[in-house]
Amino acid sequence: MLSILIRMFIKNSDDTFDPKVREQYGVLCGFYGIFLNILLFAGKLFAGIITASIAMTADAFNNLSDAGSSIISVIGFKLSGKKPDPGHPFGHGRIEYLAGLGVSAMIILMGYELLLSSIDKIRNKEEATFSLIAVVILVVSILVKFYMAFYSRKIGKKIDSSTLMATSTDSLSDTIATSAVLLTSIISHFFNINLDGYAGLCVGALIIFAGINAAKDVISPLLGEAPSAEFIKEVEEIVMSYDEIVGIHDLIVHNYGPGRLMITLHAEVPSNKDINEIHDVVDNAERELTSKLNCHATIHMDPVSVGDPFVDELKSKVKEIVKGIDGIINFHDFRVVRGTTHTNLIFDIVASFALKLSDEEIQELIGKRVKEIDPSYFCVITVDRDYAGN
Repeated sequence: MLSILIRMFIKNSDDTFDPKVREQYGVLCGFYGIFLNILLFAGKLFAGIITASIAMTADAFNNLSDAGSSIISVIGFKLSGKKPDPGHPFGHGRIEYLAGLGVSAMIILMGYELLLSSIDKIRNKEEATFSLIAVVILVVSILVKFYMAFYSRKIGKKIDSSTLMATSTDSLSDTIATSAVLLTSIISHFFNINLDGYAGLCVGALIIFAGINAAKDVISPLLGEAPSAEFIKEVEEIVMSYDEIVGIHDLIVHNYGPGRLMITLHAEVPSNKDINEIHDVVDNAERELTSKLNCHATIHMDPVSVGDPFVDELKSKVKEIVKGIDGIINFHDFRVVRGTTHTNLIFDIVASFALKLSDEEIQELIGKRVKEIDPSYFCVITVDRDYAGN
C-alpha cells in the first residue's frame, strides 16, 4: 500500500539526497502512521471495553499516543525542510532530531502512565474477561504494527532519518507489547489466572525501555557525534585518489541535520610543486566531496617536504616513536628546520580523547625519545585531538 502512495505522491522518489524528497517521504509516512494508529486505537479500545482489560485499554491509548507522535514527525519534517535564512545559515535540519526526541518523550510518558494503571489494577484485583473478538483485534494489531516497524525502518534507512528509525523502534516495541497482552489474555482464560495487571507492568516497562533507546539515538547527533567509520573511509578514498595529495588529517564533520554536512580537513601536498596547480587539484577534490557526499567541503593545503632522503628517514624514525605511545593515532605536517646549534623537528600529532596524558606530558615524552636519536634535535609539537572518533 505504501509503495503505491509513494509512486503517487513523491516524484523522483529515488533522489533521497534532495531535501524536498526527504520531506515528502517523512510527511507521507507520518500521515500514513496517523491513519493506521487511529484505526488500531479504535479497535483496541473496543476490545478493552468489552473485556474490562487494563492492558488492552492502555495498549489502545499507546496507539493514540503513537498517532500524536506521527503528528510531531510530520511537523518536524516540514520545519526541517525549510531553507536556510539569515538567522539559521545552516538550515533547520536539526529540527528533525528534536521531533524524534519529542516522539521518544511521548513513548516514555505513555509507558509511565501504563505502569501506574497496572499497579492500580493489581491492587484492586480487578479481573478481565475473555473475548474472541478481542483476540482477533489483537492479532490484527500485531500484524499491522509489525508492518509499520518494517516500512518505517526501511524508509528511515533510505532517507537517513532518525525520526523514522525512532518510530520503527516504537512500532516494534508495540508489537511485542501487544503480543504480551494477547498471550496473558489467553493464559488467564484457560488457566483461570489473573495476569492482566502484571501484563500491563511488563508492557509499560518495555515501552519505557524502547523510548529511552529511541531518545539516545537522537540525542547523540544533537550533542555532536563522531562520523561513522564508513563515512571517514569515503572521504579518505575521494581525497587520496588525487596523486598530488600525499596525506590528509584534521578531518572534522559538522552535522546540521540529514543532508546538511559541513566537512573541513587538511591535505598534505608537495611543497616543491606549483601552488596554482596544487590549488586547482584541491578545488577539484572539494567539488567531488560536495557532489558525492552531499556536503559542503573545505580543504586546507599543508605543504610538506617530499623526496628529501634526510627528512624522509627522520620522519620514519619519529613515526615509530609516535606509534609506540598508546592513544596517539598519527602525526602529520612534519617539517625540519636545520640550524647551527640544533635542528627543529616541527610536527602535529593526533591524540585520542581517551589518552589521559596532558598535552604538555605528551610533548615532553616524545621530545625526550627524539633526543635519544640525536641530542641536537628539538621538537616543536602541536597536539590535536581526534574529532573523527577513530
